[in-house]
Amino acid sequence: MEKRSSVQRDPNPAYTTLKDWVLKEAIPVSLDPSGAFTSPIDKIIASLDDAVELVGFGEALHGGEDILVLRNLLFQRLVEKHGYSAIAIESSFPRARVVNEYIAGRGPVSYEEIKEVGFSHGFGSLEANRELVEWMREYNADPSHQVKLRFYGFDSPTEMMYADSPRQVLLFVLDYLTSIDSISGNYHKTRIEPLLGNGPEWENPAAAMDPTLSVGLSPSATELRIETEDLISELMERRPELVAESDESQYLGVVQYAMLARQLLNYHGVLARDSENRLVRLLGIRDVMMAENLLYIVSRERYRGKVLAFAHNSHLQRGKAHMQLGPHALTWWPAGSHLNEMFGPRYVVIGSAVCLSDDNGIIQPEHGTLEALLGDLPGPISFIPTHKAHGLPAPEIAALPIRSGSMKNPTYFALTSQCFTDFDWLAFLRSTSYARGGPPLHR
Repeated sequence: MEKRSSVQRDPNPAYTTLKDWVLKEAIPVSLDPSGAFTSPIDKIIASLDDAVELVGFGEALHGGEDILVLRNLLFQRLVEKHGYSAIAIESSFPRARVVNEYIAGRGPVSYEEIKEVGFSHGFGSLEANRELVEWMREYNADPSHQVKLRFYGFDSPTEMMYADSPRQVLLFVLDYLTSIDSISGNYHKTRIEPLLGNGPEWENPAAAMDPTLSVGLSPSATELRIETEDLISELMERRPELVAESDESQYLGVVQYAMLARQLLNYHGVLARDSENRLVRLLGIRDVMMAENLLYIVSRERYRGKVLAFAHNSHLQRGKAHMQLGPHALTWWPAGSHLNEMFGPRYVVIGSAVCLSDDNGIIQPEHGTLEALLGDLPGPISFIPTHKAHGLPAPEIAALPIRSGSMKNPTYFALTSQCFTDFDWLAFLRSTSYARGGPPLHR
């Protein structure tokens, strides 16, 4: 497995020890939505470049309730004080349209109607996500708020053990084209719909570990990829006409769906291929889809406000992601590495870490680990800038041991020396409870 990236050495570090850095730069934060929360957050946001358009906030594990509560309060403050107009979370891009309709006051009339269809990975069952969505709906209902908030999912339409059928995303594109040009739309429908088959044959969980059970390279799937390319080509060729007949925002949204269909078919193709790098490629394709979705989301919000993206640390970090899956040591480029290339200084990312969590099987961090060092801070939560390791003691960072993981929650990843260059800030929580009843499976 590739070695983790080393931090850059500074011949004149501002701090001779990491303990000095922690004691002098950590900013305490309370979850009480008052000055104890807002003032520190305002200080952090004021430290960012004015050009920032996208802030990533990573979670150290899935299901950490206190991290989700912190996210909600952070987003509320970003909206009310700092010109943010949207949040994008690690949930299916096409499913999130249902949630966005709900917060706009259209479509379903209760959260119960959207909590399963509007989210992937079971995230709709998390109480903090309900609270987030209901707050956004209430905010949008206030006529004094001229800029209405938007909710997005930026994840690919995949799960840990299977990928969605391309049916939903392709039918969305075909319906749009048919509404403008019934002849062309119906032509593509007659060629594409027979190739889509049934959902179960695309979404077989057993195919995750056995490529022979995937339909991704079947004759019909191969033909469907060709037909999808033809559909994308026509959308591109007819852009002036289609924009005039609908509007630019609607057109660009449809194109994003078409591009997502292309990548989803590529994902299924890799799923069906027996190769040594199969799992790494699947992880990489998923994160590419995440990054492309965020690129679209930021472009859509550009003249309305800025965007907060929320996902697992490993998706938003700048450097390579690493995961041990059984005997497989997997390393790939996550969405954050692509976003760093796409946005440069317009992308800022905050990672998070946890000291203790009985619910999640996270025990006292071992002496010398970064979590142990941060755990000496008073209060429930602290934010600290990493300075991308500039001015910090490089030898001490390089020698940092990695704390023990969790036997209960496999989505928990401890901090490593790479976190200094992966994240601009770290949010450290002394503890977090577990927000879900069952064993966490998704990452």
